[in-house]
Amino acid sequence: MLTRKQMELLLFIDSYLNSRGIAPSFEEMKEAVNLKSKSGIHRLVKALEERGFLRRLPHRARALEVLRPPPSRTVDRPERQPGRRFRPSVIKGDFRSGPGTERPSDDRASVALPLYGRIAAGTPIEALRDETNHIDVPGDMLGAGEHYALEVDGDSMVDAGILDGDTAVIERCETAENGTVVVALVDDSEVTLKRLRRKGESIALEPANVRYETRIFGPGRVKVQGRLRAILRRY
Repeated sequence: MLTRKQMELLLFIDSYLNSRGIAPSFEEMKEAVNLKSKSGIHRLVKALEERGFLRRLPHRARALEVLRPPPSRTVDRPERQPGRRFRPSVIKGDFRSGPGTERPSDDRASVALPLYGRIAAGTPIEALRDETNHIDVPGDMLGAGEHYALEVDGDSMVDAGILDGDTAVIERCETAENGTVVVALVDDSEVTLKRLRRKGESIALEPANVRYETRIFGPGRVKVQGRLRAILRRY
C-alpha cells in the first residue's frame, strides 16, 4: 500500500504523462504534492520504483514510465488546471472527516507509513531515516496531514504511557502547543520524544519519568518535527 504522498505523486505523474507525453520536472512534482525540497521528491520516486510503480529510463532527461496503474485508477482523475495544484479526488483509507479531507468508506482500512527508525525517549539520539521500511497503521488513527512512524527507544516517557519498543505515530508539523508530546530536533543533529514547554524564547523538553531531568534550550536550538498522534504496541 502506498503512502498518501506516494499516491499523490504517482497520480500526478500518470496524469501528466497521459496529457503531455513527457514526465513532469522535479520542480513541477514538488509543487504538485506541496513539498518544500526536491530531495523529498527523489525519495518518493525511489520508493515508487522499489514498489514497481515507476521506472526511470536511463540517459534521458525527465524520463519516467508508469509500470503499474495507480491504485485509484478506477476513480475519475481530475484534470490539472493551469495555476492550480494537483489534487487527487480520492486518497485511500486515510483520514477523519474535516475541512479539506475525505473520510474513507471503511474505517478499518490501513495506511502504510514510513518507519524512520528509533527515537530516544531518554537521552537524545541521532535521527535515523530509513525510506525502505514501512508499517501499516489503521486509517482511523490518523488526522489530516502527513504522518510517519518511529520506534521508541528508552523509558523516559513511561508515565505518559509510552514504553520502550512502542511505535509512535507522528503527525508532521513545525509547531505545537505547550504540553504536547513532540518529536524535537536538538541542534540540528539529535532527535528525541518529549513533552514541549515554552517560556519566553526558551524551550524545555520534559520527560515523563522522575528518573530523568527536564532539559532547557535557548532560542533556535530546538525545532519541532512532529507531534505524537498515536502509540502502537505489540504484546
